[in-house]
Amino acid sequence: MVDRSSLRLSATLVLIGEVLFAIVTLFHPGGDANNHPGVFAKYASDASYEALHVVQFVFMAVLLVGLFVLSFALNVRSGAFGWMNRFAAVSALVALALYAGIQAVDGVALKHAVDAWVNAPEAEKATRFASAETLRWLEWGMNSYQLLMFAVALILLASVIVGTARIPRVIGYLMGLAAVPLFVQSQVIGTSGFSVPLLAGSLSAVALPLMVAWSIWLLIVAWRMKEPDQPGQRPT
Repeated sequence: MVDRSSLRLSATLVLIGEVLFAIVTLFHPGGDANNHPGVFAKYASDASYEALHVVQFVFMAVLLVGLFVLSFALNVRSGAFGWMNRFAAVSALVALALYAGIQAVDGVALKHAVDAWVNAPEAEKATRFASAETLRWLEWGMNSYQLLMFAVALILLASVIVGTARIPRVIGYLMGLAAVPLFVQSQVIGTSGFSVPLLAGSLSAVALPLMVAWSIWLLIVAWRMKEPDQPGQRPT
């Protein structure tokens, strides 16, 4: 049997996390991410840069914890799908750990590096700028792997949902579709970094509605479920 209370909690966490993360990210300093002198200057002048990244981490953590809870809510413990369910939970935790690393690099280390570059005497600016770029490249790598593990968690959970039908299979199909742009984005960032902002934005614009769609559907299904002592109820 599906754990109804955990299912409700999972859908609520995912929905809150993804929506608030998207809203907060709108306040991130913009510009051509491939123009490092220009974008680093913007980061250096932003007094709320570190606080913004803390809030981003909180909401991404809420989202990924929601996926972790979903693996328990599905209550699949045996066979191939049981192993998929366990690996999905581990993948969600790995994605969370990687995102913590991203925010430590981007929100803290890079901020200090760009501040040091802006305030350095002219003779030291080239060295300071090189240090900031190195941190940026480290951020690219961590971001690439974080998105990959996020996509893996979604694909595994989607496979469990479709294979067991403990909740409507269409939720699993939407979840699997949401993983595709995340996987592509991980490859783009790994090879080109943030140098293709239009493509990255388009991929996010595809992934977010799909994520919101399946999490809302999941929440509706969870709230419509009857208590376990009322047999014969199946989610619709």
